[in-house]
Amino acid sequence: MVNIYLFAGLLGGLGGITRSVIGLLKAMAAKRRISWSYWGLTALIAAVIGVFAGIIFNFDRRLSLLAGYAGTDIIEGIYKSFKVEKILVVPQK
Repeated sequence: MVNIYLFAGLLGGLGGITRSVIGLLKAMAAKRRISWSYWGLTALIAAVIGVFAGIIFNFDRRLSLLAGYAGTDIIEGIYKSFKVEKILVVPQK
């Protein structure tokens, strides 16, 4: 029997790789120049984030896969929700 967290992580990683492949196909369709080393690095990062997102959102197999696909957006949303905005206080004259 496969460990449930391992399976969720694999699905999340698959979602992250799928997202990076779709981005690659979009860039190729737009005839953009592709930096393969950059794409490889971002695909690896998307897979790693996808693994963790898949494990965190391990309620259902489909959710793990979708969390992996949207992993970078999830991380960005969490970051933005806790980000403290700097406020400039200007003294009145």
